Amino acid sequence: MSLLASQSTVQELLAKLVGFDTTSAKSNLELIAFVQDYLAKRGVASVLVPSEDGKKASLVATIGHGSGGIGLSGHSDCVPVTGQTWTSDPFTLTEHDGRLYGRGTCDMKGFIACVLASVPLFKARPLKEPIHILISYDEEVGCAGVRPLIARLGADLPRPRVVIVGEPTSMGVIDAHKRIDAYRTIVTGKEAHSSLPAIGVNAISAAAELIGELDRLAEEIAETENDPRFEPPCSTVSVGVVEGGTATNIVPKNCEFRWQVRSLPTSSAGETARDLAAFAETALLPKMRKVAKDAAVVTESQTSVPAFVAAPHSDAVALALALTGANRTGTVSYATEAGLFEESGCPAVICGPGDIAQAHAANEFVSIAQLETCMTFLADLTDMLRA
Repeated sequence: MSLLASQSTVQELLAKLVGFDTTSAKSNLELIAFVQDYLAKRGVASVLVPSEDGKKASLVATIGHGSGGIGLSGHSDCVPVTGQTWTSDPFTLTEHDGRLYGRGTCDMKGFIACVLASVPLFKARPLKEPIHILISYDEEVGCAGVRPLIARLGADLPRPRVVIVGEPTSMGVIDAHKRIDAYRTIVTGKEAHSSLPAIGVNAISAAAELIGELDRLAEEIAETENDPRFEPPCSTVSVGVVEGGTATNIVPKNCEFRWQVRSLPTSSAGETARDLAAFAETALLPKMRKVAKDAAVVTESQTSVPAFVAAPHSDAVALALALTGANRTGTVSYATEAGLFEESGCPAVICGPGDIAQAHAANEFVSIAQLETCMTFLADLTDMLRA
């Protein structure tokens, strides 16, 4: 049995990672430079996969030799803290009652800290197959950063035999998740003085009707779909942002709202957007265009993240079950990079420390006990791979 890295080492690494504000709108290069230097000092070379503008990068590092191997995948970016009320500095790791607080501790710098702390274990003896460390950017905004990395696997970067995505699952083994499609709907009406609303077309009112239709569609979906493996057991539709209008005494010409669908893997992608467009064409635009011939409702696709369904008898799932000792798998309703790895031909599984209920929230935390369980998981992986 391998000796685990000390918990203090994990916490020191996590404190360093949390200290980098890698909100998706910002660069992650300082964090990546820290990881690259940390690995280099331990004799591990790494390769960067930069973004097109050079402001961000993913990192790939391999320990051991040979083809195949096990990929340990995590994303470096985190969600904003804007508008949240924290009781401690979100970018300073704070310990209290067995919990480590800070932005990204749960999602998912805790997993990355465990992987980095395990590097000496990975290097302790020759491995039957290599271990690949994969750290991406912009996962929180549509899994954008991992895509160019995946495109190079099997070309100039090694292709893992399986990939373990360390998203927070409380170290449970997850073999499926929903799909995400994000949209932006733009409503164009006609301005007028608010004392004469009939000569204008109120874009906000039209947007409100569209949002009401989305709510109706969501209720219809809930009544017609049922997959008890998921919670909730159906696809979901939600509106997150609404913007429009100029002043209360002006009939608003413009309004837009951003919304998303989280679909069951078996659902038809894009169906809700098509239904909304049909509603706009039949129920809204004819009356809007009686007043303003240029009135319009346009829905644009913003991002899509594929659903994840592990293949039957997946090597990745079998490995995670063996390492955790679990006898069953679960599903999640949030999306990850696992679907992209699976689509590319790298069998994937999701298993990592922390509870998703803590992710994205104020006072985000991961428990020390969860990190200890993850360290045991990685130590057992090392033993399994030793030549």
